[in-house]
Order: sequence, then C-alpha cells, then structure tokens
Amino acid sequence: MSRLYIVPTPIGNLGDITFRAITVLKNTDIILAEDTRKTGILLNHYNIKKKIESHHKFNEHKSVKRIPKRIEKGETFALVTDSGTPSISDPGFLLVRECINKGITVETLPGPSAFIPALINSGLPSDRFCFEGFLPQKKGRIKRLKALTNEERTIILYESPYRLQKTLGQLSENFGPERKASVSRELTKIHEETVRGTLSELHNHYTEKTVKGEIVIVIQGKK
Repeated sequence: MSRLYIVPTPIGNLGDITFRAITVLKNTDIILAEDTRKTGILLNHYNIKKKIESHHKFNEHKSVKRIPKRIEKGETFALVTDSGTPSISDPGFLLVRECINKGITVETLPGPSAFIPALINSGLPSDRFCFEGFLPQKKGRIKRLKALTNEERTIILYESPYRLQKTLGQLSENFGPERKASVSRELTKIHEETVRGTLSELHNHYTEKTVKGEIVIVIQGKK
C-alpha cells in the first residue's frame, strides 16, 4: 500500500543503518532527500539505485502539497535527511502532518539520532530530559535561556561550532558557572569527542580550542 516512510540515516558512520531501512530504501518508489548529493553517497555505499528528489527547508512548503497527492495516486515515498531522524531539527514535520491530515499511512522507522548517544555519554540523568534542539539565533534567544533556568530535567541542545563558545558563555551566565554539562561532537566519526565539566570549565576549554562538526550540549537540570 502506498505510504510515506520516515527513514533515519547514519549521523556519521555509514554502518549505523538498520537492515529494515536498507530494505525500505531499495523498495520505495521515490526517496526524498534534504541534500541529494549526501544521500547519494549513502545510497551508492549500499548499491541502492532509486530516483531521488529534493525535500528541504527551502522547498518543503511546496512539497507538502504535491507529495501527498502523488502518494494517493499510488507512489511510495521514503523521506531521509542528511543524517539522523527526519523531523528532529530537520525537515519532516510538515509533510508528516499533511499526510496524516489526508489519511495517508506514515510509517516511521527507528534509528540514529545524535542526542541519544550524547545524552548517555554525558553521564547526566537520562531518565527524564527535555530536548530543545537549536536555540533561536537572535530574537527570543535570551528569553528561551531564562525560561530553561528552572528546568529540573536534563537539557539537550544542538549547536553550531561557530556559536559554541558564545552559547557556553550564555549558559554559564544564566544557569550558573558550576552547573554540570557535556559537549559531544563528531559522534560515530573518527574524531568523536565528549568533554565533560562545569559550564565555566567547558567555556574556558572551547575558548582556547577551535572545533568542527555537529555539536550536542547536555546540561544538568536544576537541583
């Protein structure tokens, strides 16, 4: 039956993909990709030869009207992003919502997402946590930070390496310099790293160090 598959893909190591995900990608009609070039590398690695179409934050408002109509006519789609699980700080939510509203079956496969290994690697409580994704870059940023200061659950943020130092400074200022935290980057890749300490220690560490790659910050909740 025609449907939309949500297919998680590796966050770094190409071996981190399920057998089921490979089967779905091999048997779907169309693969929707955030970046067709990056997805092409993954598909070539597993010898998957399927038609790929772009679906990213700049065109998804148009795609969400067009794709469900094609599914209703009999085509099956698999949505992937550059890495991790679609809809988690990546395109996907709008298309899933539209398909659900039209009664189209949406099947989400389990798989990689960067914040789970970062949370566990942090050594901070993982039984209760809140995932905030990326903080607003400008408008509303400080307001969001202040709203999180009383959060008792472990807090997880995504961040760009270009804003890491600034963000750690703001976290230290708003949450207190002695609040425990960790910074994970390049998860599953050759240069994977997790640095743990207080927010003040982490801020000092990354003030003296230039980093690359995707960043996950995990912060202790308020006691």
